[in-house]
Amino acid sequence: MPPPPPGMPDVPPLPGARLTAGGVEFCVYAGHATSVEVCLFDRDASGRETERRVPLRHRAHGMWFDTVAGVGAGQRYAFRADGPWEPGRAQRYNPHKLLLDPYARALEGDVTLHPALFAHHVGPDLTGDLTVRDRRNSAAYVPRCVVVDDTFDWGDDRPPRRSLTESVIYEVHVRNATALHPDVPEVLRGTYAGLAHPAFVEHLKGLGVTAVELLPVHAFTHEPELVARGLTNHWGYNTLGFFAPHAAYAAAADPQGVLDEFKGMVKLLHAAGIEVILDVVYNHTAEQAQDRMTLSWRGLDARAYYRLDARGQDIDVTGCGNTVDLTHPVVVAMVLDSLRYWVQECHVDGFRFDLAVALARGRDDAYDPTHPFLVALRADPVLSRVKLIAEPWDVGLHGWRTGQFPPPFSEWNDRFRDSVRTFWLRDLAVSTAGDTGHGVRDLATRLAGSQDLFGARDRGTIASVNFVTAHDGFTLADLTAYDTKHNEANGQGGADGSSDNRSWNHGVEGPTDDESVSARRRRSMRNLLGTLLLSSGVPMINAGDELGRSQRGNNNPYCQDNEISWMDWDLEPWQEDLLATTRHLVALRREHPVLRQRRFFSGRKVHEDGSTDLAWFGGDGDEMGRRWDGPAVDVLQALFNGSVVDGGSILLSLNGGAWAAEITLPTAPGAVAYELLWDSAWERPEARGPRVPAGSDVTLSPSSLRVWRALDPT
Repeated sequence: MPPPPPGMPDVPPLPGARLTAGGVEFCVYAGHATSVEVCLFDRDASGRETERRVPLRHRAHGMWFDTVAGVGAGQRYAFRADGPWEPGRAQRYNPHKLLLDPYARALEGDVTLHPALFAHHVGPDLTGDLTVRDRRNSAAYVPRCVVVDDTFDWGDDRPPRRSLTESVIYEVHVRNATALHPDVPEVLRGTYAGLAHPAFVEHLKGLGVTAVELLPVHAFTHEPELVARGLTNHWGYNTLGFFAPHAAYAAAADPQGVLDEFKGMVKLLHAAGIEVILDVVYNHTAEQAQDRMTLSWRGLDARAYYRLDARGQDIDVTGCGNTVDLTHPVVVAMVLDSLRYWVQECHVDGFRFDLAVALARGRDDAYDPTHPFLVALRADPVLSRVKLIAEPWDVGLHGWRTGQFPPPFSEWNDRFRDSVRTFWLRDLAVSTAGDTGHGVRDLATRLAGSQDLFGARDRGTIASVNFVTAHDGFTLADLTAYDTKHNEANGQGGADGSSDNRSWNHGVEGPTDDESVSARRRRSMRNLLGTLLLSSGVPMINAGDELGRSQRGNNNPYCQDNEISWMDWDLEPWQEDLLATTRHLVALRREHPVLRQRRFFSGRKVHEDGSTDLAWFGGDGDEMGRRWDGPAVDVLQALFNGSVVDGGSILLSLNGGAWAAEITLPTAPGAVAYELLWDSAWERPEARGPRVPAGSDVTLSPSSLRVWRALDPT
C-alpha cells in the first residue's frame, strides 16, 4: 500500500458520497481491508456502460476516503475492497465483487440472482465451497449507487408533532394502499405519489388517523429462495440500503426523482396534518447468512457489521441468517446516521423498529435496556424528539421483552392483541359450545392501558401501541372467517405464518352465503375495532381493516404482491357500513379525552364525592369486588371518570357471551344517567340513543359492546 499523501486529515470525513466544490468526496468503512477502490460507472458514446476504478488513497480508523474531481450529482458508483481471505475468521475480501455503499442515498437497478454474487465459489444451484474465493465479476448483477443532490423545496413544511395521546396510527404498505384505487391515476398507483394523492389522503383524513406507519421503504431486494419460487419479498424486510428509498415504489424513473417523490409525499401528508412513521429494519440485511450473497457490508467488513460467534459464524436472532452487530461503534454510528438522515433530510416523524430486541443485545448476547444504542437514541437531540416504537421481541433466546424498553419508547403490545382476540373470539367460540364463559381480568387490564407492562419509569399509557391486527397475521375480516391459516400460495407447504391466531370462523371456514354467519362475523369485527379504539393507549389500525379487507386466509402474505395483499376499493354495502363505524369510533375517541389520557387509571379517588378515576362493575351494576377471582363472567362494565381530564365520563358495557344479557347500569358518583353513543350491534352508527337513568335495566345483545356518555346532575 503506498504511503498516504502529505496533509492527509487526521479525522476521516462522514461516510457516504458528498458533493464538494470540485467533485465528490467518497468515504466508506472497511476496517480490515488492504485496499479499497471507488468504481465510477458512465456511458460512452455508444451507450455502453464503462467502469473506472479509483483507489481511495486516505485511510484513518478503518475509514477509506478520497475526493474525485470532475464528478457530481447523478454519478453512478460502488466500491471494491481487497484484503484477507480467511473464511474461518469471517473475512472474505474479494475485489471481484462490486459492493454497495452502506450510506448510498439512492440505488439504481435491481439485484439479479447469479452465482457471481457470491464471494465464494458456487455452482448453478448456488451451493459451493465456502473456502474457495470466486473470481467472477459481479458488477453486471448489482445495482448502482447514485450521488444525489439533497436540495428540495420544503416550503413551509413543519412536522405535525401530534401528541401520542391524540395519535391514531394507520399501518400501511405503500404499494397495497393504492394499487387498485380507481381515483388514483394508474401511473401513480402503488407509489409514494399515490399514497399522497388527494383521493387517498382524503380517506385518511375522513378516517381520522393522525399518522401512517409505512412498511419498509428502505431499498430492499428478494431472497434467492423466493426468486426460485417465482415470488418476491413484498413486505420489504430484507434491507439493501439504510439511506435509500425503495425505487420500485416511485412513479419517477430516475434516482433523484425517486428521492424527491418520497420527500414530496411527506410534505403533502404533513400538509394534511398526518405524520409519517417508518418501519425500519436495522436488525439484519439482505446478505443473509455467510453462504449467501455478498452485496455490501459482508464484503467491506463482516467482522464489524455482523454479530459473530468465536468461530466466525453468524449469530442469528432474527431468523433471516444474520444479525447486525450494534455493539460495534461504526455500526451504531451507521444506524444513528441513517435515522437522523430520514428525520433531518426527509422530515419523517418517527420509527417503528423491527425486532428491536436484536438491536439491544450486548456483547453477552443478552437484552440490555441500557444498551449504548438505546442510550444514544434517548440522548440524541434529534432522535429523542421523534416517535420511537419498538417491536419488543426477536427470535433469539429470551427474545420476548414486551414492556421492558426504556422511555421514551412506545411498544407494540402483543398482550393487548391476544387478550382482546381471546375475549371476543376464542372464548366466544367456547361459550357457543356450552362452556361457562369468560375470564375478564386480563381484558380489563388491557382496556385500562396495560399498567402491568408499562407502569414503571413513568411511561404512562402511551407506551402501549394497541393493536388487534397488523401486517403480520390475519386481517380483521379473516380473523372472523378462518380457524386456520391458508398460506398455500406462499409455496412453503403451509409451514410459514403463525398457528396461534386466536381466530374463529363463526362456524364456516372462509367465504359463506349464510347471512346469519356473516352477520355474526361483522359484529365480531365491530367488537374488535371498538375495543381497540376505546382502550387506553395508542391505537394502531391495520390498513384495510376499516374496509373488511381479506387476504383469503393467508396470514403471512409477505411474498404476495397481488390481489391477496392489495386493498380493494370496490366496496359492498357492509364494507361501507364498517368504514362508517370505524370513522365513528375514531371520532368518539377524539371527542372524549378520558379515552386517551396519559396517566394510568388506578382506581384512585379523584373527587370529594368519592368517585374514582376508574370503577369496574358486573352485569348487576355492583362493583366487581371479589368477583375478579371468582367464577368466569361474561359481562363487564367500566366507568372512566372524565373529571381527571376536565371532560365527560364514559361507560363501556361489554357482553362477551353468546346470549343476550340483562344488565343494570351502575349508579356512581357524578353519573345520574347515561346517553348511548354506540352499540356494536348496529350495522352502521345510528343517532345517539335516549337518556337512561343510572340503575336502569337494559338488554345487551349477544357478543356486543356499548359506549355510554355519563350525564351528571347539571
